[in-house]
Amino acid sequence: MAKKQEQPKTKKITARGRTFRGKVVSDKAQKTVTVEWDRRIYVPKYERYLLKRSKVKAHNPSELDAKEGDIVVIKECRPVSKTKKFVVVEVLDKK
Repeated sequence: MAKKQEQPKTKKITARGRTFRGKVVSDKAQKTVTVEWDRRIYVPKYERYLLKRSKVKAHNPSELDAKEGDIVVIKECRPVSKTKKFVVVEVLDKK
């Protein structure tokens, strides 16, 4: 009798929650990219807007393979590691 071959159990990363569009500023880590985007904050005291940047680490699937300088769309997901809570879902503009 032939033994059944077991398929490797992999958890699929399902995206849910917030969505952001930003630029990949680093792709040095394995399967991880650092994405940065600008945001405007209103300062009531001076009645002006202040530009700030947000920077997060995101999981980079091998199918998409985003590189430094690319514009990507990331979505929130379950925690993949201690610092990764986002996944790249689309590469909009290749460098």
